[in-house]
Amino acid sequence: MTNLNTIAIGRQVTAYFVKDGAIHVPLEHNKIIHGGDMRWHHFCIRCSLLRIIITNYRYPLQWFRALKFLIRLRKRFLGHHALQKMVYAHGKYYMGLYTPGWNGSGYDTFIASQLNDFKKINAKVNRFNTVFVAVTKKCALQCEHCYEWDNLNKKDTLTTEKLMQTVAKLQHYGVSQIQFSGGEPLLKIESIIEVLRNANKTTEFWIATSGFKLTNQNAYNLKEAGLTGVIISLDHFIPEKHNAFRGFKDAYYWVAEAIKNANQNNLVVALSLCVTKGFISEENLMSYMHMAKKMGVGFVQFLEPKAVGHFANQDVHLQKEHIQILENFFLKLNYNKAYRAFPLITYHGYYQRREGCFSAGIKGIYLDTDGDINACPFCHKKTGNVLDASFEQHLATLKNAGCSSYN
Repeated sequence: MTNLNTIAIGRQVTAYFVKDGAIHVPLEHNKIIHGGDMRWHHFCIRCSLLRIIITNYRYPLQWFRALKFLIRLRKRFLGHHALQKMVYAHGKYYMGLYTPGWNGSGYDTFIASQLNDFKKINAKVNRFNTVFVAVTKKCALQCEHCYEWDNLNKKDTLTTEKLMQTVAKLQHYGVSQIQFSGGEPLLKIESIIEVLRNANKTTEFWIATSGFKLTNQNAYNLKEAGLTGVIISLDHFIPEKHNAFRGFKDAYYWVAEAIKNANQNNLVVALSLCVTKGFISEENLMSYMHMAKKMGVGFVQFLEPKAVGHFANQDVHLQKEHIQILENFFLKLNYNKAYRAFPLITYHGYYQRREGCFSAGIKGIYLDTDGDINACPFCHKKTGNVLDASFEQHLATLKNAGCSSYN
């Protein structure tokens, strides 16, 4: 039996839990590692890649070609830039927000699944890298960019039983990462906890949230049930501007609380920023990253606005000058040694413009609150339901249609 309590350490009151008669005090933040520490663990990761390759292919020539395939794959997405930092959280090392943490079976299966695109292997591989699963239409916020705006606060049809069936089916096909979204997914926390407790632990589970109601107890319960991390939406470094964008006077308060509570309970923590035309400048981006660094998060995700949901029929798409600022900033913060202590930035638009979108049934899908299959959270063209017997046919249809923005 484990219980969440508090203990005074100096003048600070810190959450702790008692397990097997011992007091465990959680880490206070995600750790950005660089320099010699990063190089050593990167070397260990490379050794594990060789082990995975040798395990799955018989001949030395295949080993060489498989390794070359993985190197080319990384360069296709990120160019020739040398790795400068990683995120350490709860015993695992993360090189990207959408890559499972190294030093576990989930990472091994993820790499084997990528190798399967090079040459088929006999081991179990994952059909999906990431699947987004919306669990509720309910939300207390009124966000300017909400992609579920047309369905917001309507009656939910997704039961806990159906959600468990959905996750079981996805895991049957193989999935490296599942992100629960909404609406506000934490309004269905009991359902999520039940799903986590019954799910196969080979998948990493995340929650994409505004932070609303992520109390210390809720963060503890989610971590105990098997949650890997949280992606918390924060759209400005000035609290009042974030509150206005989110249409909720306490939006920033809940972000700060969520980050603190997630860190104290050993969850991987990422921020997600909708980079609007009005926000994009070198000064604003740098101020945001200083804030993120101070908050102790591991990742910052840049999401470009799309003309869907609440942004439908609005001129929100970024222009070339905005994209250039974002791409230069992304490269500088991730690969310039002067910024090694800052969180890692994930910027989908950077690789999507070069390699296309890998959602739309290729490596990922979005399941809305009715369980219907969509290309991604921003492309709402339903192609059947996840629980249909013809699921594979739906995936083929979706894959053939591709992504309307990048393919």
